[in-house]
Amino acid sequence: MDRLEHYRQCVRQILSEYNKVKPSYGEVEQFIMVDPNSDRYQLSTIGWEGDRRIFSCLIHIDLKDDKIWIQHDGTEFGVANELVQLGIPKQNIVLGYHDPNARQLTEFAVG
Repeated sequence: MDRLEHYRQCVRQILSEYNKVKPSYGEVEQFIMVDPNSDRYQLSTIGWEGDRRIFSCLIHIDLKDDKIWIQHDGTEFGVANELVQLGIPKQNIVLGYHDPNARQLTEFAVG
């Protein structure tokens, strides 16, 4: 299996695991969105809590330039840590939600 396909599998695995944990509030549903043409992956929530509309993104990941770009991570443990546990090298993970200058201060890829 090539590296990009391995990354796709790892990302889908992580999203699927988080999708099993249902929100404990409101009438909401979680769903995974995948755009295989541009390698974009997202776990979102939509619904209602009383009279308030809910729409949020828990995780958003892009695969680009042979790297995994974590664009948004609303988890406690951290998607980057989970990817490392799955054997993805830190130099192939970009914390896209950090300012490019701040990325230099992490153990992960700059871009």
